[in-house]
Amino acid sequence: MVPSRWRQKTLEEICTKIGDGIHSTPKYSTKSDCYFINGNNLKNGVISISEATKFVSSSELDKQKIELSKSSILMSINGTIGNLAKYRGEKVLLGKSAAYINPDKENSSDFIYYVLQGEYAKRFFSSELSGSTIKNLSLKTIRNLKVLTPQLVEQKEIVRILSTWDKAITTTEQLLANSQQQKKALMQQLLTGKRRLLDKSGGRFDRDWKRIELGKLLDYQQPTQYLVSSTEYSDEYETPVLTAGKTFVLGKTNEKSGIFCENLPVIIFDDFTTATKFVDFPFKAKSSAMKILSAKEGVSIKFIFESMQMLGYQIGGHQRHWISIYSNLVIGLPDPQEQKAIAEVSNLADREVNALKSKVERLRLEKKSLMQQLLAGKRRVKTNKTEFSS
Repeated sequence: MVPSRWRQKTLEEICTKIGDGIHSTPKYSTKSDCYFINGNNLKNGVISISEATKFVSSSELDKQKIELSKSSILMSINGTIGNLAKYRGEKVLLGKSAAYINPDKENSSDFIYYVLQGEYAKRFFSSELSGSTIKNLSLKTIRNLKVLTPQLVEQKEIVRILSTWDKAITTTEQLLANSQQQKKALMQQLLTGKRRLLDKSGGRFDRDWKRIELGKLLDYQQPTQYLVSSTEYSDEYETPVLTAGKTFVLGKTNEKSGIFCENLPVIIFDDFTTATKFVDFPFKAKSSAMKILSAKEGVSIKFIFESMQMLGYQIGGHQRHWISIYSNLVIGLPDPQEQKAIAEVSNLADREVNALKSKVERLRLEKKSLMQQLLAGKRRVKTNKTEFSS
């Protein structure tokens, strides 16, 4: 059902032009302020330029018939689908994996940008992809996207509300980044002994540190008996399935046996990439290429984990690293009381970081829910002159 005073149109009907970049290789330039970009340059709403981004000359840019304006929206349409950026007048030549969308003057470019971010657009585009290995999104599909459009004044109010949430998310993300950086700087000082904490008597720890191999501080265990049997995960299940890589929690399983729950906390270690995660809750594992590391008596597992983050070990070759190399790496080790004190500082910093992470996630979920209601007209807004109702 179309809300009162709204219209349903295709994206093509509310745009002056929808096109893609050039399908040929441009003539590159070594000295220019014009960039040749593709879909992988579109990240988090902006055009991202890296050292690998190539230049084109002004004359090469001028001869291509790509009509960009400051209301244009750019979208990746090959490989990674749906990444968006707002065009802000940058001197760029688009490649074929980037599309441009030019809303007409009767519609807010920022409103259309939120529509393209929305769940309906994502589902529609996903259902229409072509290509077996590398996915492609056609211009025809983009043009056929159905869009519910309120009057311009209501569009602008919706944009104002959602942009307020975006600002809150961005501010919290910056606080999170600052908190993470502060923790890193503090740990660098504490873990090298450049900064010493106070002991229980109020004086500084002053005992000399030892230099000891990781293998003499940690025991390792293969994850064989803790491997998950089925990858049919669900958030309704209890036990997380972990990887030491970036994803960390792959999902949750309802399997009741083979759960690692003794001698927590531990460090999980990817034997090929040397990625690590600190784990203080029961879990199952996905890969046999994981080592489960636990601290020997009198050693703080959290202190060792933080020390491992500072090693900067360079991976070389496709081999298992723990036994052959990594366990032989040396770290500085203070006495148990100083280890414990440093671990407590780390835990305090982690609580602050995790609180900010949770806040970012909560804001994103709240914005997503609000955006779904606003873009569908299920929740109407007020302006200075008008109160809209369904």
